[in-house]
Amino acid sequence: MSKVSAAATTGQSATKPSTTTPSAVEQSAIRKISWRLVPFVGLMFFINFLDRTAISFAGPNGMNTDLALTVAQFGLASGIFFIGYILLEVPSNLALHRFGARKWLSRIMVSWGIVSLLFTWVSSIEGLYILRFLLGIAEAGFFPGAILFLSMWVPARYRSRILSLFYLAQPLTVVLGAPLAAWLIEQHGLFGLSGWRVMFLGVSVPAIIVGIITWFYLVDRPADAKWLNADEKRWLVSELESEHATKNHSKHPSVMTVMFNKRVWVLCLIYFGFIYGLYALAFFLPTIIAGFQQQFGTTFNVMDKGLITAIPYLPAAIVMYFWPRDATRRGCRSWHIAIPALTGAISIPLALFMESPTATIAVITVTACSIFAALPNFWTLPTQFLTGASAAAAIALINTIGNVAGFSAGYITGAVRGVTGTYVLPMMIVGGLMLLSAVLIVLLSRSDRVSKAVSATQEH
Repeated sequence: MSKVSAAATTGQSATKPSTTTPSAVEQSAIRKISWRLVPFVGLMFFINFLDRTAISFAGPNGMNTDLALTVAQFGLASGIFFIGYILLEVPSNLALHRFGARKWLSRIMVSWGIVSLLFTWVSSIEGLYILRFLLGIAEAGFFPGAILFLSMWVPARYRSRILSLFYLAQPLTVVLGAPLAAWLIEQHGLFGLSGWRVMFLGVSVPAIIVGIITWFYLVDRPADAKWLNADEKRWLVSELESEHATKNHSKHPSVMTVMFNKRVWVLCLIYFGFIYGLYALAFFLPTIIAGFQQQFGTTFNVMDKGLITAIPYLPAAIVMYFWPRDATRRGCRSWHIAIPALTGAISIPLALFMESPTATIAVITVTACSIFAALPNFWTLPTQFLTGASAAAAIALINTIGNVAGFSAGYITGAVRGVTGTYVLPMMIVGGLMLLSAVLIVLLSRSDRVSKAVSATQEH
């Protein structure tokens, strides 16, 4: 491991806490970015995650019946999205680096909005599979592109905070999106459509509209932002160029080198565990809640199910806000990622042994909090030791390999549930993968500390 890689440690501090009081210019620049860019990119992410997971609300609310889907077929339809997504993830992010975020993110949003709109009229299992595959192709590159875009606007010490604000859109998508999806489903008969078809129509149009607005709203570089004054631009450009110059002396300057970087592949595996847990919950929680009637003898209408689905994600949003702020204050350390991973590993299988809907949702809430606490801190790691095209490729590669878990979570959960008749084994698999993530982040941290000690000895 190079000295530069070792310096970007996930051990004692992946990002060092600031030891000086920020200047007025620094505070003003970061505040403007927090208000002008993060909410808008967060809105894009909100729409993205809602369109991606809309199938989870449609399935138990008429789609599975209308299209005659088994649990395994529903799982395959949920997961096949990620095949198309994976195929174009790295090329899409490199295209963003070449053409600029404003144009490329706009193109992605309009594309996926059009494909998502077509779900309104899907009439067969085969058509559902094809549209889910095409939706993955259309969305490819959005998430890593948004991460890269925000990372290019703020110095490293602020990224955990900024990315946590951006990531809030994901749990809030369920907090707000689940009741919204339920309300749209209740509009059964609107335009002569079934409720689940109305829901697809309602969540697709905003992607096209916001995608068009993105072309005019986003700015690719701080130097071009008219809403920053001259002093703020100079400070940002100076800070980012200084970081860029430091990273360019590393031994990781090329895209191909990233493919053979052991640290990047370890990060891929860690991310895999988080994303497997995230999408196992996202795709199957509404179905699990629908099963409460048979399991516990309770009855919920469509809106009740939507509100219950939202419950775990509101505390998750609160935890996501405060946990990365602590990481920013202390410096992002390995335990900021490992502790949530371990907590999630224990809680997700435990939820299935609860004896009431309330207890089950309470434990699932702990799992959701764990996943969302870890993710923003995790994404500060790749840009600690890579920049430019290398950073774009690394982020896209990590997201690509991690999103293999998106396919796996949908397909394996559905298939194993179909064979066993329960969610016990599928959730045990989730817990095992999150435990692996916790172990790997600890081992990576320990390896970095050893490398730093060796480097310090050699220098002396």
